[in-house]
Amino acid sequence: MLALLLLCGSAAAAGTISGPATVIDGDTIEVQGTRIHLYGIDAPETAQSCETASGLEYRCGREAEQALRARIAGGVVTCERREGGGAGRVAGVCHVHGEDLSAWMAAQGHALASRHVTASYVRQEGQAWATRRGIWAGTFEKPADWRQDRRRVEASAAD
Repeated sequence: MLALLLLCGSAAAAGTISGPATVIDGDTIEVQGTRIHLYGIDAPETAQSCETASGLEYRCGREAEQALRARIAGGVVTCERREGGGAGRVAGVCHVHGEDLSAWMAAQGHALASRHVTASYVRQEGQAWATRRGIWAGTFEKPADWRQDRRRVEASAAD
């Protein structure tokens, strides 16, 4: 029985990455040399712009990245690996100071819940929408649509 517990414990530990984090963008961090996509959310890309309620353009992707960096603020981040990172990507539910970073980013309006991956962050996204926080304060293109549009433009430019 003890051997089974030890085996299970080491398997769980293999799925955990912990340490200081470097923020790559609004939904990607690097911990101990591993890039981790924050599970269950999709934040605007760094180069992506959105509009405020009054129609002013702003760098919402950069704002999401800065918000995540400020929230981590040098704390130790612990990530539990999850399925759903996409091809060649590691996804994880990551916590700093006991707080789920994906939940916080969605609740602040800096990221959308990835409903095709999990329903875990839909409530937080709904709170941000209801209070017009972050990207919900104005207009924006869904990050996945923005990426697809950019790939289409790049493909036509290559023709």
